[in-house]
Amino acid sequence: MQNDSDHFADRGVYIDKVGDPLSGHLFSLEGEKWRKLRAKLTPTFTSGKVKMMFDTVVKCSDDLILEMDKSVESSINIKDILARYTTDIIGNCAFGIECNSLKNPDNEFTRYLMKFFMRGFWKNIQGFFSFIAPNMARFCGVKEVEPDISRFFLKVVQDTVEFREKNNVYRKDFMHLLLQLKNRGKLVDDEKVLDDDNIKREVTLTTNELAAQAFVFFLGAFGTSSTTMAYCLFELASNPEIQERVRQEVNTVFTRYEGEFNYNGIMEMHYMERVINETLRKYPPHPGLNRICTKDYLVPGTDIVIEKGTKVMVPILGVQRDPEYYPDPEKFDPDRFTEVNKNKRHPFTFLPFGEGPRICIGVRFGMMQTKVGLSALLQSYKFSVSSKTKLPLKLDRRSFIMTTEGGIWLDYIKV
Repeated sequence: MQNDSDHFADRGVYIDKVGDPLSGHLFSLEGEKWRKLRAKLTPTFTSGKVKMMFDTVVKCSDDLILEMDKSVESSINIKDILARYTTDIIGNCAFGIECNSLKNPDNEFTRYLMKFFMRGFWKNIQGFFSFIAPNMARFCGVKEVEPDISRFFLKVVQDTVEFREKNNVYRKDFMHLLLQLKNRGKLVDDEKVLDDDNIKREVTLTTNELAAQAFVFFLGAFGTSSTTMAYCLFELASNPEIQERVRQEVNTVFTRYEGEFNYNGIMEMHYMERVINETLRKYPPHPGLNRICTKDYLVPGTDIVIEKGTKVMVPILGVQRDPEYYPDPEKFDPDRFTEVNKNKRHPFTFLPFGEGPRICIGVRFGMMQTKVGLSALLQSYKFSVSSKTKLPLKLDRRSFIMTTEGGIWLDYIKV
């Protein structure tokens, strides 16, 4: 993934930029096309650019608390409401539109997202086929993104792009950064999507390519963050002493910043970060990483050659629950991620975001929205495991993201 990444630079997954335009995103691209796009997109996820979207995330966390307060039940399927929370965030940040998923759970965005993630039997068969034989799948006309989902998201992006370019609209979101790349060829710290002469130039991204990047940003931030927060709250509900310690840290930081959400304050919540990392260790959103060998590779210290074209899997879940690296791996212990303990382990034994040149580009944003959501919830409520939760947790085999059957039900009371 790092030292010999030139041998394993590509994922070897399905992509069809013409017949299935939303598949032409950064996650799937290969070779020089990936390198060029990664270089252009990397500046959109610096801490400064992520900070720009902070107020939008906070607004959605306020809406989350309002919806939690409305519930007449003391139990809630926490994954469901957190999925709506992240939908609202990414709808705002990636597409620049108000989804209102928290207020209206049956909105179009949520319906199409769930349709993409919760696939039926035959769609799973197609997905498996496109994974093991992407070139054959493309030849046979298999679509990674179903046509109705593709039409919906492409229209949303096209309408947003046309409106913003025509009216030179500025919003503090990912879409603004993509529009700058599309029309100006670089990111500029101003509020314009066109150059000073107001001439629109497609310098870097076509509208379809822009849509594909917004789509994968949506998919990545929607599923991984909501699932991580749900598992995190489940573990905190199961370990009340850890929950109380996190709550104390949240309250201390809020007091320091006069009761307001503050980007720097969120970044100062170090114990919460350890709790999130321990959650990601036990429940990585993706249980494995895939790569394809792009040129013959001699495994160091052996006579084994991994031939060009061979697919390689890195078992994240297996590594992160290996007692050799994490003693008593089923135990939830955030102190595994103190600086002292982290330095005792090989760094590549913690891989929820991947590693090397193809590490997740949106890790800062994902951590930020997760911290904001958890801070808002823990400041307002105390959680315990509901009798509705089926224990032990059982993974849902239909889901692309590592999620559970029957949801995660938690009881909560106002604090």
